[in-house]
Amino acid sequence: MKDIKEYEAMTKLDLPEEERRLLSGRISRLMDSFSVLEKIDTSGTEPLVTVLDLKNILRDDVAKKIVTRDELLSAAPEEYDGYFQVPRTLE
Repeated sequence: MKDIKEYEAMTKLDLPEEERRLLSGRISRLMDSFSVLEKIDTSGTEPLVTVLDLKNILRDDVAKKIVTRDELLSAAPEEYDGYFQVPRTLE
């Protein structure tokens, strides 16, 4: 029952006693099912990133300078010291 009260505190709930007992049983069964998984020896097993048999499907990350700062700033309504000048938003 202690776990239920901790969960209640985390979620800011105040459950009736009957619901606490019901959830306590459910959480207990859930934790028991995880304890079975904890007993499995996974040493020597590579962690999976994906279950699909794909090898690096992404392109190489290559930095390219496409537009210069001056080209970008030439389209700005206002610029100051190499940066976009924008209206003040805070007083």
